[in-house]
Amino acid sequence: MIATTLSLIVIATLASGLALALIQARRWRAGRPAAVDVMAGLRALPRRYLVDVHAVVARDRFNSRFHALTAGGFLASLPLIVLLGVPALRHWTVWGLLSLALAAMLAGGLMVGWRRRVKQPAELSGGRFSRLPFALLAYATAFLVVALDQAAGGVLPSWLALALVLVGAWGCAELVLGVWKGPLKHAVHGALHLVAHPRPSRFHDGAGRDSALKPLDLEAQHLGAERPVDFAWNRLLGFDACVQCGRCETACPAYAAGLPLNPKKLIQDLVTGLESGATDLSYAGHGHPGRPIGTAHGGPAEPVIGGLIHPDTLWACTTCRACVQECPMMIEHVDAVIDLRRFQTLELGATPGKAAGVLDELRATDNPGGRPLSRRVDWAVDLDLPVLAEVRECDVLLWLGDGAFELRTQRSLRALVQLLRRAGVDFAVLGAEELDCGDVARRLGDEATFQDLARRNVTTLRRYRFNHIVTADPHALHTLRNEYKPFGLDAPVIHHTAFLLDLLRDGRLEAVSQAAGGVTYHDPCYLGRYNGEIDAPRALLDAIGVTRVEMERSGMRSSCCGGGGGAPLTDVAGERRIPDVRMDHARATGAAIVAVACPNCALMLEGVVGPRPIVAEIAELVLAATESVR
Repeated sequence: MIATTLSLIVIATLASGLALALIQARRWRAGRPAAVDVMAGLRALPRRYLVDVHAVVARDRFNSRFHALTAGGFLASLPLIVLLGVPALRHWTVWGLLSLALAAMLAGGLMVGWRRRVKQPAELSGGRFSRLPFALLAYATAFLVVALDQAAGGVLPSWLALALVLVGAWGCAELVLGVWKGPLKHAVHGALHLVAHPRPSRFHDGAGRDSALKPLDLEAQHLGAERPVDFAWNRLLGFDACVQCGRCETACPAYAAGLPLNPKKLIQDLVTGLESGATDLSYAGHGHPGRPIGTAHGGPAEPVIGGLIHPDTLWACTTCRACVQECPMMIEHVDAVIDLRRFQTLELGATPGKAAGVLDELRATDNPGGRPLSRRVDWAVDLDLPVLAEVRECDVLLWLGDGAFELRTQRSLRALVQLLRRAGVDFAVLGAEELDCGDVARRLGDEATFQDLARRNVTTLRRYRFNHIVTADPHALHTLRNEYKPFGLDAPVIHHTAFLLDLLRDGRLEAVSQAAGGVTYHDPCYLGRYNGEIDAPRALLDAIGVTRVEMERSGMRSSCCGGGGGAPLTDVAGERRIPDVRMDHARATGAAIVAVACPNCALMLEGVVGPRPIVAEIAELVLAATESVR
């Protein structure tokens, strides 16, 4: 009787959970169509879960262990309990295997309980998630006692055994029926999200990295996302996969600086919008700084901005992808932000702050500052830069970027040009033919301007012969390397740190360090998280013999300087400036110098007032080291 009751309870609960999941699926299907290879996704699911997801979860070993114990024990117990519904299989060995699975789950449940009830990380959401430890322990403990008893021949009184089954049944129902709004929601939806992920090449079974925005069809009737149903259906599924763990919250530079953006809350706002007449009153986590909980409201066919999400929240994002990097459910927060910005910019013309004026200048003059393109190389009048229109071909095309109009960046470019000359590199620049790459326009949602610049830049590049494009600007690197591909550019694009490292290793440059007091390196988001390049800058610093000290947040988990995504142009105020927060990380190392490899980073970090380390572009440090050899 006990085995039959146990089996029927689990089967009925699983069937109910499946029904609820199908109801959820109706909400996602209200979104826009999306081309998804479901069979390929199903084949790739085990690897995506065990390799990609596990790699994120394993960054915290304690979390990794309790996930393995609870999930592994729970999933192993379910088929064993179902098998016990067959009289011929009610053998002590099956009961013994079930006991082992439940013991593992119990150990994991105790770890979950300690984390949520004792450690209590601030980033975790409460609400129904607070009942998770009790559900895990009720299921694992009650069914474990029953399983051990049955394996021993059944010595417990029948009333006690039945009572334990009922306790375990509550835990089972709390877990499985949590597929609706509770703890198990992320497990089911997360698996489906991995199958139908909008960026399948992001995983190790694909290219392993996919951070480029996809071109928007400018002929479409509706540009960008105004309402929740304007997102593709698999993106809506991705929002529902959020477990509210808060990893994105702790990684977000805007949240750390007190700007009105919490990426966890942003995703939950979009989840809220999938239900008609919904509000965020039931949300039990941290909100957007300065925005009280309970003000968000909306529905599937209602505008997101102004109802679910305040405009300042949308424009506070630096598009640094720290949230995406930390998300164990592989949710693409930044893609959602850009889709919403595209509608605001292209359909409503509602780009805030200085951003609207910059976009106007960009459309009129092909650079954000409205300066004549012929003045891009004014800073190098004494360097006699070769121009590609005159030499027609070269080995290296040096892409200067719009930093060439800024005094701070001009110092770095001068250092880079001197190094290329010293190494005997055959290089040239486009000069007045170089238009803005379109990065700022695209991040601010102006896809039309970006595509116009991309097509015209590609047309120019196709007129000449060169082997590589080298740039000191990670934003230009990412745009040219990854986002110009749909427009016909397939030339290799290299960051200057990787190129200089090769010159040193080949012996074309010689260096002896002159840096003293230690150097800490700040990873640019668009070089690290967007393009995976974290080793070359460090190897370059090591090659010139500096004493390198890492910040607490570094590499792929580095914190943003605040200069990306058009954030400096949108004038969204917070409690602090993002670069001030990042400089605190640098000060904590005790290093005398912060090495940077991005013109935006140099400008943002040099703008920090008060005592601080010197900010030096890596090319400047390398030039100083080579000068000492001469």
